[in-house]
Amino acid sequence: MSLKPGNIVEGKVVNITKFGAFVEVEGKIGLLHISEISNSYVKDVSEYLKENDIVKVKIVSIGEDGKISLSIKQANLEEQKKSCKPEEVDWNSKKRKTNSIDFEDTLSKFLKESEEKFKDLKNYKNLKNGTYAKKKNR
Repeated sequence: MSLKPGNIVEGKVVNITKFGAFVEVEGKIGLLHISEISNSYVKDVSEYLKENDIVKVKIVSIGEDGKISLSIKQANLEEQKKSCKPEEVDWNSKKRKTNSIDFEDTLSKFLKESEEKFKDLKNYKNLKNGTYAKKKNR
């Protein structure tokens, strides 16, 4: 298989640095940058990779100077896309969940509770203003 951007290949980790790892792919060495190792934050590359590990990587780019950029993160994403099947949905089905609360019932309950809370708030405010006004008049 020739090395082309977009291909997913297996490679062997040959060296680990602070900024990533060097991976041998089909006889050539490419850089796997620290930001392309995992979807989560990677503080230390050696927590994720060891020398001589075999990893699946995606060839992100090959520069004019021959430098190869690699990504485990993108390779995993491509694999997930291939293995993920959409769920079958029957849009014509008119079944409803029997234990779900009807929207109108939920809305009327919300309105009733809101009115009660608003009345309580208004009464509290009137009470507070009334006592404040009495103290002010004294």
